[in-house]
Amino acid sequence: MRAFLERLAARVPAPGGGGAAAVTGALAAGLVAMAARFSEAQLPAAADTAQQADQLRDRAAGLVDQDAAAYGAVLDAYQLPREGDGSERRERIAAALYDAAAVPLEVAEIAARVAELAAGVAGGNPNLRGDTLAAAHLAEASARSAAALVDINVALGRLPGDLSRRAARAVATAQAAAARVSTPPG
Repeated sequence: MRAFLERLAARVPAPGGGGAAAVTGALAAGLVAMAARFSEAQLPAAADTAQQADQLRDRAAGLVDQDAAAYGAVLDAYQLPREGDGSERRERIAAALYDAAAVPLEVAEIAARVAELAAGVAGGNPNLRGDTLAAAHLAEASARSAAALVDINVALGRLPGDLSRRAARAVATAQAAAARVSTPPG
């Protein structure tokens, strides 16, 4: 973790916001998995929830490197020489921006699923309420951050708006789940 944080703070292009959003989603998923494991007595589906959260955590963690690679490809595409009518360069930039939007879109969608899992675990072990709250809010932050990156890349690349709409749906899902977790039981 320290190495990642040092690299994040360094004067290098990546990791950046996408990697931070992916790590945040992975942290949220880890908290959900832990809370589920401590809630087996209260929740019949706790083991399945923990397994789902573990899978989402692993996928989100893997997206840290994919995001860095996608951003590197964008930088490389912008460095291409302006030759001829420039159409090949523009196509390469658009393709790189599409990939740079696709990775944070996946982060946002993972985060939405994690937030929903957190909402499902919130009724489990009452001693883990703080952990499920943290998981839900981290997942929401991950989705919001990733969706903002999707929007930036969509605008830069004049990409299809459905990417931004999907990201917005993920944010709405995460936000609704976090609100459910935030409502005190009773």
